[in-house]
Amino acid sequence: MKIDILTLFPRMFEGPLGESIIGKAVDKDLLSIQVLNFRDYSDNKHQTVDDYPYGGGAGMLLKAQPIFSAIEAIEEQAPETKKRVILLDPAGKRFDQTMAEEFSQEEHLVFICGHYEGYDERIRTLVTDEVSLGDYVLTGGELGAMVMVDATVRLLPEVLGNNLSAQTDSHSTGLLEHPQYTRPAEFNGMAVPEVLTNGNHKLIEEWQLKESLRRTYQRRPDMLEKLELTDQMKKMLQEVEHEEAE
Repeated sequence: MKIDILTLFPRMFEGPLGESIIGKAVDKDLLSIQVLNFRDYSDNKHQTVDDYPYGGGAGMLLKAQPIFSAIEAIEEQAPETKKRVILLDPAGKRFDQTMAEEFSQEEHLVFICGHYEGYDERIRTLVTDEVSLGDYVLTGGELGAMVMVDATVRLLPEVLGNNLSAQTDSHSTGLLEHPQYTRPAEFNGMAVPEVLTNGNHKLIEEWQLKESLRRTYQRRPDMLEKLELTDQMKKMLQEVEHEEAE
């Protein structure tokens, strides 16, 4: 996968994109990331990238020209790739695990990080997706882009090493992930559930599914409303509801 990020603050990405899982993916050539300062593409002698909005209003807007020119440069670098261009915008669709999974199937992602009060509306003609990290406003799109890149890259084949880990994450299955334990079997008087230590894989899988349902019921019941439950899951959920009511 190839990722380009357009930003006015490229140094913000140096740590997050060069360390841990993402850094290792780049080192293994599983991923190519380029961070571009779109100020460098301004045709203004002062490299101006913003201006006052027509009709008045608070703040400054990002001008169309620098971003258009940066996108053109990216296209010239990689004319053969199909690009998904993502505009970071508080008014966009909320980012979630499903979107991360969609992005992970693409060959080339381009993130446009906004700043100031907003964008010249004509910039939106360049994009395929307008995406928000959540229902709040940040000072710029950089942190949102970092989160989206991280959530997407970890889903790429071979990045995590064990792809099963990503497949069973919270939200990937429609449920929150079940509780997990490691050694020692007892710590500070707290013991690992016996079912996890008896080696019966069928019982372990059933326990994990039920506890995923329990955790989702306790913390994110709204997710259950969107999930198509099997007969087994319905029975387990009834048991959970009864147990939690006691």
